[in-house]
Amino acid sequence: MKNILIPTDFSENSWNAIEYALHFFSKSSCNFYLLHVTTKNTFVESVVSPSQTQDISSETLTQPSKKCLQDIIKRIHESFPKNPLHRFFAVSDSNYLIHSIREQVAQKKIHLIVMGTKGSTDMKKLPIGSNAGNVITKVKCATMVIPENAKYKAPKEIAFPTDFSIFYRPEILQPIIDIVETNNASVNVLHVNRKGVELNDDQQRNKDYLDDYFINCNHSFHFLTNTHLEDAVQQFVDDRNINLITMLAKNLNYFQKILFHPTSNEISYYKNVPFLILH
Repeated sequence: MKNILIPTDFSENSWNAIEYALHFFSKSSCNFYLLHVTTKNTFVESVVSPSQTQDISSETLTQPSKKCLQDIIKRIHESFPKNPLHRFFAVSDSNYLIHSIREQVAQKKIHLIVMGTKGSTDMKKLPIGSNAGNVITKVKCATMVIPENAKYKAPKEIAFPTDFSIFYRPEILQPIIDIVETNNASVNVLHVNRKGVELNDDQQRNKDYLDDYFINCNHSFHFLTNTHLEDAVQQFVDDRNINLITMLAKNLNYFQKILFHPTSNEISYYKNVPFLILH
């Protein structure tokens, strides 16, 4: 049984993430925890005067979101055929978002967080919204972020960009194996470097380890030379029909450039390809 946490702000982007998750895990036994976090300061500023703040209880803060969460569950039942493998739970909390998500991950033994790349208040031009950015960098749990334009397609081709600079523990890579086995998918390990630069000894050892770890999976290694990492990833996504990009959060060099700082207007992978961030 997998425990999946889906934070929602009730935007259409977050609904798209819910739809994606239900399709993605359609053949898996799952507990889906739909979480809405009400920030106390925001609620107080919009509803009551500062002098009344101390009288506001958590129950008062979370009451409106409880109904909205039940409406979301109702929408799920109306939009999807009944799946006996799936159970849904509404969780409403009054807290700071990251603190609340960390608590839910620990208490409910969450295997994966699924959320939209942006919420209702995020700027359109940003690849990743502030909440999603904070979750994938500050919460040590595998997280799948779903762009607003991403529609579910079985992940047959998985891109795994890496600079081979760190060792990959088996438990971190296990989610990739699970996806490969469930979807009969292929892992495409991508390395981008300057022309003429070869792997050092540590990088070669990490590459060899990946080759051994994925020995029972359909996998391949690809080496591209490009000035800009993001351009190489875009080319790779287009050429290989990539359905999912997975990265390690600790691989900061690749992680920051690919997900947070695309430098060209022609970069579009973050608009329609889901990301799986591993910790």
